Amino acid sequence: MYDENGEKYLDCINNVAHVGHSHPDVIKAAVKQMELLNTNSRFLHDNLVQYAKRLTATLPEKLSICYFVNSGSEANDLALRLARQYRGHQDVITLDHAYHGHVSSLIDISPYKFNQLGKEGKKEFVHVAPSPDIYRGKYREDHPDPASAYADDVKKIIEEAEKNGGKIAAFIAESMQSCGGQIIPPAGYFQKVAEYVHKAGGIFIADEVQVGFGRVGKHFWGFQLQGKDFVPDIVTMGKPIGNGHPMSCVVTTREIAEAFGASGLEYFNTFGGNPVSCAIGLAVLDVIEKEDLQGNAIRVGNYLIELLNKQQEKHPLIGDVRGIGLFVGVDLVKDQQKRTPATAEAQHIIYKLKEQRILLSADGPHRNILKFKPPMCFTMEDAKLVVDQIDELLTGTHALQNVPPCSFPNDIESINHINGTAYRQNNGLYTDNRAVTCKRIRT
Repeated sequence: MYDENGEKYLDCINNVAHVGHSHPDVIKAAVKQMELLNTNSRFLHDNLVQYAKRLTATLPEKLSICYFVNSGSEANDLALRLARQYRGHQDVITLDHAYHGHVSSLIDISPYKFNQLGKEGKKEFVHVAPSPDIYRGKYREDHPDPASAYADDVKKIIEEAEKNGGKIAAFIAESMQSCGGQIIPPAGYFQKVAEYVHKAGGIFIADEVQVGFGRVGKHFWGFQLQGKDFVPDIVTMGKPIGNGHPMSCVVTTREIAEAFGASGLEYFNTFGGNPVSCAIGLAVLDVIEKEDLQGNAIRVGNYLIELLNKQQEKHPLIGDVRGIGLFVGVDLVKDQQKRTPATAEAQHIIYKLKEQRILLSADGPHRNILKFKPPMCFTMEDAKLVVDQIDELLTGTHALQNVPPCSFPNDIESINHINGTAYRQNNGLYTDNRAVTCKRIRT
């Protein structure tokens, strides 16, 4: 990325610019279709059908019905409507520290947000299950079967809800928790949860907004890490789907879609699935395939984890390194045995990296987890550069252990959700002039 002065930044966190900032193939597809036609989705267009076919070809066969919308929040909101219409149930089970979007219906099921409101934040129809974190969660890496243990907690929640007259509409979870701290659920967890949820008449929603489209490398979707025997009832998509263009999708089964249609309440979305959005979506899929970005995620992701594991051996501040593909977390701790979160140290590191023009963020319940989710074109050289800088910071600042608690929550938020303008790289379609008329105060 480039700032208004043309200074170059290494972007280690942007899972929106999935195939790279201002990728020329994506821009050309958008411009070409925009010059030809863009209109609302009342008008049928070949791009819509072609994109739906391409997208569903990446998914298990029963996931065959697409609803195109405009953001991850809109996708998850629609998924809740589908789930509640299916059986007429209302209650939702979500994971602790989860974040699913900014609209009211999703704040209600996002502990990451509603916990900030105190005891009044959680609604009666919302049930919070423990995050399946095997490093600092309830059941850890030394447990003989953490997947079953965490799933049994969901079963108990269902039983308690039913005892109190509630009926489960859905269990929703990111296939790998991002805001929750780069958490990869133990294999088998989703299968067992789905079994309990289905028995209660609910459905399983896999939120792939953060982690889909090949980020895990060996699979196109994060939920596929659980095994071939697991298929969610609804998959929601967003962020990387359009490489920065506002588009998203909900994919579900014919049975659930028909139940939704039977309500008599017509669903229509003005911009969802418009010709330009679908042209962009097709271009993103083409680039992922043409540039072997899934293969790159495996190669670079493995290298990044290898480098970070070496740092863990060297620096006691690193308690855990976890990840797969280009989705990686580094859990910083003050004490290896107690696993005390090193929040201030994590914030110190991301500030210092920013001074070196490297953009990284920290997240998780304690904001102590360094979070890697870069564009899929991230290289081994990029990985080495950022890890070398982290090594230098950790080596030269043993005094980090004495960093005072952070008292700048607004600054922390600004790093986790960097705003401002992303400037174009040279892609042959624009000039190198990156001058802007406004003055940036703070990123």
